[in-house]
Amino acid sequence: MKQLANILYITSADAYLTLDGENIVIKKEEHVSTRLPLHNLENIVCFNYLGVSPALMGACSERNIGLCFLTPNGRFLARVSGRVKGNVLLRKKQYQVSEHEVESMPIAASFLLGKIYNCRKVLERALRDHAMLVNVDALSKASSFLKQTLAVIPECGTASELMAFEGSAAKIYFGVFDHLILQQRNDFSFRERSRRPPLDNINSLLSFLYTLLTNETVSALEEVGLDPYVGFLHTDRPGRPSLALDLMEEMRPIFADRLALTLVNRKQISGKGFTQKESGGILMDDDTRKAVLSAWQDRKKEEIIHPYLKERIPFGLILHVQAMLLARYLRGDLDAYPPFFWS
Repeated sequence: MKQLANILYITSADAYLTLDGENIVIKKEEHVSTRLPLHNLENIVCFNYLGVSPALMGACSERNIGLCFLTPNGRFLARVSGRVKGNVLLRKKQYQVSEHEVESMPIAASFLLGKIYNCRKVLERALRDHAMLVNVDALSKASSFLKQTLAVIPECGTASELMAFEGSAAKIYFGVFDHLILQQRNDFSFRERSRRPPLDNINSLLSFLYTLLTNETVSALEEVGLDPYVGFLHTDRPGRPSLALDLMEEMRPIFADRLALTLVNRKQISGKGFTQKESGGILMDDDTRKAVLSAWQDRKKEEIIHPYLKERIPFGLILHVQAMLLARYLRGDLDAYPPFFWS
């Protein structure tokens, strides 16, 4: 089993990364602030504009260390990757399946089954743990709707049918999301999902977490030799990692939504850490971003029993395991792709 490696997040706007032998050197105002060995890193995520030296880019590429560049507020800019991994026959099979809806449908349906199941689990956890604080009637009705949707997903015959049910499920789920916010409601109330730009604090937080999840999902798919840009549910578009977005569907509720709720309800972040731009978009400040990244990394270290493998793994390896299972299905080693059902 793959080991959970480290991810280096660069959040200081004035930081510049260079290479010295086998070490990353982080410089601020021409002075060395940190020196880290390359060998135990899996990814480097930069929120700074000063950038990275060409020598370090080359070293990361040679060692298959992912290098991702984001704006300070979390908008994706670019990604540097090493050599393509895996057997070319696997990718050819992926491309073949993606071109035929009949072959793509079982995989796409599995992604949505995982997503809707895990969305429902988020609601059921709130009902179980906070019955005295939440709107039980609203959450119970939403949970019931999602349960009914789970029953009809396997009967869908086309991708458009799947997306219609996905849209309805998402509307119901986010329609009660505000009931899951138990603390700091004045600062983190939720009305609807807004993106590009996020128009309130909770949407800003969710968008940031989804960006982190996207980057790590792309890395997991590349690690097992799949092309993250050729999907089965999301249509292909230039520059869009469609397969990563597919796999993310089942992961968003447990990786991002749950963490966002935990950060707010445990008051690990506050409304003071967010500001509104003239355009109306909401940005988080440096301290809040660091708190979110720290919680994200801590979450990945927690251990679970994987429902399909029946093995104990760190939470952060779920993406790698699901990518591996998808690759095994495409190679013909499994009869179906088993989505991740959170327990």
